[in-house]
Amino acid sequence: MRLLLDTHLLLWAAATPERLSAPAMELIENPANELLFSAASIWEIVIKSGLGREDFRVDARELRQALLANGYQELAVSALHALTLADLPTIHKDPFDRILLAQAMRDELTLMTADAALAHYPGPIIRV
Repeated sequence: MRLLLDTHLLLWAAATPERLSAPAMELIENPANELLFSAASIWEIVIKSGLGREDFRVDARELRQALLANGYQELAVSALHALTLADLPTIHKDPFDRILLAQAMRDELTLMTADAALAHYPGPIIRV
């Protein structure tokens, strides 16, 4: 399965894996799964870290390098991803989460999230 992890799951996997649920750990550790992270997540971390958000206190450069070193693939944000947003109902207002879902839909990925609101969207989402 090709899994796109949402931003919080990336942060937890990198810094506080004990926060991940057992199903999340199983999916991440399964060598049959391909793990991806979005440039949008790095963007979100840079912005929210700069705003002083406690839950985003991480060096985004170091996180990116660590993810790549651990076999994650980086997913760029394209205009087609942005256009997919037009097809989404406004169930969730967070623009970063919405672009992650659009990327998953457009690129035939499964978005892995712990966010209950995001999991209300139809589509390729696993709530862990």
